[in-house]
Amino acid sequence: MKKKLSIIKIGGNVIENEEELSKFLASFSQLEGSKILVHGGGKLATQLANQLGIESKMFQGRRITDADSLKIITMVYAGLTNKNIVAKLQAYNCNAIGLSGADGNIIKAHKRPIRDIDFGFVGDIENVDASIINQLLTINLTPVFCAMSHNKRGQLLNTNADTIASEISIAMSSIYETTLYYCFEKKGVLMDVNDDNSVVTEINSESYKQLLFDDVIADGMLPKMKNCFHALKNNVKKVCIGNTNMLDSQSELFTTLTL
Repeated sequence: MKKKLSIIKIGGNVIENEEELSKFLASFSQLEGSKILVHGGGKLATQLANQLGIESKMFQGRRITDADSLKIITMVYAGLTNKNIVAKLQAYNCNAIGLSGADGNIIKAHKRPIRDIDFGFVGDIENVDASIINQLLTINLTPVFCAMSHNKRGQLLNTNADTIASEISIAMSSIYETTLYYCFEKKGVLMDVNDDNSVVTEINSESYKQLLFDDVIADGMLPKMKNCFHALKNNVKKVCIGNTNMLDSQSELFTTLTL
């Protein structure tokens, strides 16, 4: 029987709120069993870019990453944000190790092809090395991944954190029974965006189609849900979406997705 593994992704709204981040990391450190953390940090990167006079360009919610933007992203994602999280986890006696996809050649990607728009140095994932991650977990280290990959030809690539979390979950499912958690500011998928308590607690493939038809799931939630079902269709046991309270064993108000 496979051991259980939790993969948790947190976004900028958690990272940039000191109180929420501390609350989340305290809960994360207390999770039983093996665990992996994946984080973004786009808002802080945008703030620093503005301070340095570098324009941040977006297209349909996705960052266009030119050479100057990549420098900022590397400093923020792989540097400031990643090491801040690792240091805080050490304070909670969670022995974490901060990583990008280039470290240990763990996440290999290729530069996104130019179609309607050139996204620049943005990576689409080709492979995740589960064996290296497993070695870290086996010696009781907790990997903390930033949203960066590489192409094994010396080039770092900005890579969507939701996608990294999904692909890591899929890769690790060959070794562990994996559960993927997407932690953000809402309590889950909402029936009514104006009612924070209108959480859809259970979604499967059939109910997902209905929610799409009814426009309950739309806009920014669409790519997140795509990652969720991509993971489920590739042997991830279940996916949960909610806020930082989701990791509390007493919490019931969050969304669980299954096939």
